[in-house]
Amino acid sequence: MNIGYACQVIGLHNMKLKSCLAKNADDVVLTAIIKHNLAVLDNMIEYNIKNGIKLFRISSDIIPFASNSVNKLPWWDMFAPSFQALGEKIVSAGIRVSMHPGQYTVLNSVNKNVVKNTIADLDYHTLFLDSLGVGEECKIVLHIGGIYGNKKQAIERFLTNYSYLEPCVKKRLVLENDDKCYNIDEVLEIAAKLNMPVVFDNLHNQLNPYDISKKDNYWLELAQKTWQQKDGRQKIHYSQQNLFKPKGAHSETILIKDFMLFFEGLLNKDIDIMLEVKDKNLSAVKCMNSIAENPQIKLLGVEWNRYKYKILENSPNDYLKIRELLNDKSGYPAIAFYESIESALTKEVLKGNAINTALHIWGYFKNEVSVQEKAVFFKKLEAYQQGIISVKPIKEYLWKLVNQYGQNYLAGSYYFTILNNHELRRRI
Repeated sequence: MNIGYACQVIGLHNMKLKSCLAKNADDVVLTAIIKHNLAVLDNMIEYNIKNGIKLFRISSDIIPFASNSVNKLPWWDMFAPSFQALGEKIVSAGIRVSMHPGQYTVLNSVNKNVVKNTIADLDYHTLFLDSLGVGEECKIVLHIGGIYGNKKQAIERFLTNYSYLEPCVKKRLVLENDDKCYNIDEVLEIAAKLNMPVVFDNLHNQLNPYDISKKDNYWLELAQKTWQQKDGRQKIHYSQQNLFKPKGAHSETILIKDFMLFFEGLLNKDIDIMLEVKDKNLSAVKCMNSIAENPQIKLLGVEWNRYKYKILENSPNDYLKIRELLNDKSGYPAIAFYESIESALTKEVLKGNAINTALHIWGYFKNEVSVQEKAVFFKKLEAYQQGIISVKPIKEYLWKLVNQYGQNYLAGSYYFTILNNHELRRRI
């Protein structure tokens, strides 16, 4: 089993894709953005390799306006060496990549221009994956689309328009059930006619079920039969509902207790699970560590080094609790560890805790800084204490010092990068 995440790496620097407005998208701007985005993708792949993540969805936005006439660049040729290097790295690391076009890619639309643009968009996604040289197991996930007042005609329109796709596109496509229009049973029927694999989405099935008496394992078994050897291991989507947003909105993080109930209930664990969640890689690593086949306390130690100062800032009590948990080197308290982190990130940051944590960070280079730097830091700290500024300028200044004085231990600290998760309060 592999567990992965979609599109972005959270909690680290130098991981942001760039974009631009259509009016600014000339050849020079687009070339610079594509070069930057491919470099960021390389950073993401390196992160995945370092953390043992072998399932990753590449953002559709990596090539701006790729299926739009605004972008006339032959980017697949211009950046062929970059694609080759990236593809070789992905394949050698055993990473399975995928893509998932957005809401405007609708193959069964009643609007012919939308269908035309959809076909162009699917061509782009296919060309991108083909340019990487990755295998057929690296898929493009697609929804059926809308109903437009007549579901039967909408399905027929999907089947007809599918026939217009190039063979290279068809071999990469997989269908997914959605949360409003097409339930898992309908998607399985459509996929059977086209001999396509089906991705089962657990949250979509909760919101748009065909038969509420049928549990996830029933549909997982049927979906598994649609995956042939050439398609790779069966792939599913797993997410949790965001309680503060409309139905279908993904949660800020994957609550480990709920995920473990899902995981332990799986009859077939030989699957790939794509997490759809706001904190992306953070939840992926959390879930991977919690089901590790070879659990080692050092895995949690690595995670603790990333989280510890953010946890200290939010909740000194949870900080002490986690330290005590990790003192027992013979155990592997992954679930309790992550539940404590989830608990801490729901708490409001008290001013005293924020100052105490900032002083802890300051301690790493307090003997190296200049007199002027020391004065600047404590002036900011006093301004925060008096309510003149927020804690953000303090963190920004500390981050500057981290880089200036080469404190590599702090370079990966989530103290500088992740925010609180107030959404969890009612669930913990």
